[in-house]
Amino acid sequence: MRTVLEGRSDGRALDVATGLGRNAIALADAGWRVDAIDVSRSQLERAREHAVSRPAAVEWILADVDSYAFPEAVYDVVTISFYDARERLSSILSALAPGGFLFYEHYLESTDRTGPGDRHRFASNELLSVSTDLRVLYYAEYRVDGEPRVTLVARKPDDQ
Repeated sequence: MRTVLEGRSDGRALDVATGLGRNAIALADAGWRVDAIDVSRSQLERAREHAVSRPAAVEWILADVDSYAFPEAVYDVVTISFYDARERLSSILSALAPGGFLFYEHYLESTDRTGPGDRHRFASNELLSVSTDLRVLYYAEYRVDGEPRVTLVARKPDDQ
């Protein structure tokens, strides 16, 4: 994320299912105005605690991503980490401004029995197939400590 966004820090960012706010805080520390959404009050409280000693500009939003009304074309950056957003991805992507960046990291299907069940994991290349309206800058399927993962970095065309 740092490499792609280097030299850019004058926009708005959305961290979907922020959890402890790692991405939200990193973006805010880099100068972005961040909306961080999560359904868990306790996770948001812990994220606020992590951010309290920083001058970070984060708006912590307690809401369910599955029913949240995302604004249209306002975010220059959207991050999704380890959240299955398949059902809402088109709504989330509509919140991405033309020229905006999507950073998505998630689990891949596996015969290993760690982490979430396969219904919450992407099949190989599935994330690519649901991102056809974006220009893919980076895509990788890999393992971290034996856990299969996928990362996508993509950009919404300027004319969308």
